[in-house]
Amino acid sequence: MYRVMYKDAYQYVADRDGIFYYVRRVPHDVKQHYASSRISFSLRTKSHQSALRAARSVTQRLEDYWLGLRLQQMDIPAIHLVKTDDVGDASPLMMDAVEMYLSIKGKDDRTFIRTALRNSEYVSRVLGNRPITSYSSSEAAQFRDWCFEQGMNINTVKRVFASVRSIINLTMREHGIDGSNAFSGTFMPDRGDASTRQPIPTDKLRVIQQRCQTTDDEPRWLVALISDTGMRLSEAAGLAREDIVLDAEIPNVIVRPHPWRRVKTKGSERTIPLVGEALWAAQRAVEASQSPYLFSRYCDGTTTNSNSASAALNKWLKQVAGNDYVIHSFRHSMRDRLRAANCPSGMIDQIGGWSKKSIGEGYGEGYDLILLNQWLIKISQ
Repeated sequence: MYRVMYKDAYQYVADRDGIFYYVRRVPHDVKQHYASSRISFSLRTKSHQSALRAARSVTQRLEDYWLGLRLQQMDIPAIHLVKTDDVGDASPLMMDAVEMYLSIKGKDDRTFIRTALRNSEYVSRVLGNRPITSYSSSEAAQFRDWCFEQGMNINTVKRVFASVRSIINLTMREHGIDGSNAFSGTFMPDRGDASTRQPIPTDKLRVIQQRCQTTDDEPRWLVALISDTGMRLSEAAGLAREDIVLDAEIPNVIVRPHPWRRVKTKGSERTIPLVGEALWAAQRAVEASQSPYLFSRYCDGTTTNSNSASAALNKWLKQVAGNDYVIHSFRHSMRDRLRAANCPSGMIDQIGGWSKKSIGEGYGEGYDLILLNQWLIKISQ
């Protein structure tokens, strides 16, 4: 059963078992263009605000489309004198624009290609796959809010917008289109960035780790693995099954580049002992894995979808620990925990894959696994 929720501008939003739908009758004068007299489809969200925002965008697009159908039915005087180039919005659709963009700039960089396609798909999902000049600045603001609702931090949202702007700007130049880019100048609220993220206090860390044990599923294994290794989310989500070494004297995880996931720097390539919750998570993930990839939900051998992981895990983390923390906070916590234990700074950098503070620290092979293991055991107890 559908239950219509709103009688104002969003009267077409209905709740069905917690999922919001768009439900609307087709106007009588355009019914001949439809196979059904009613439009009904899922808005793919459980969020009230996201449903309203999506409904507003869908309604506007439908009204624009129906206006076009009605104009086609009108007997317009001297229509034969109108230039065909001036009829409608001739600019490319968003997904066509990204294809052209990638044909010019994509080259063979899979990460670049994946990022551009993903961000364009975000726009199409929220605002519709429409001509690029048809988007408005208010819709760009709606898209910004949607990004935040998915758990993206301010820096990620800025990167998404930069990507979308570049796609639209290049396409407009290539097609000789004059006009403004709706995604330029969108206000970005100061919501804090990576440098101001709070480390997770030890008491909350233990609560999170206990919840991971209780829930005991793939996303929680990923969280637990990060919590006691300090790995970046992309590093952990893109692990191959063979990167986990459980039969060694000191169980460990090897962080190294793969075709589906690069590492940030050369210093990011490292071996980290598995202790505490990280060891439990690695064991559970290896036992459950039916593919060469440790977390097949986020990695398929072609790409590593760390943005999808980030959105889902940050949302869960806020429910467990509050709004002050994100997945990246575990890295801050790892550094603080090691510092509090008086761990040498060079060893801290080696565990976290942070860049060396001096040229001298870059020489040699670093600390052996036995020493790293001793310090990680110390802070995990």
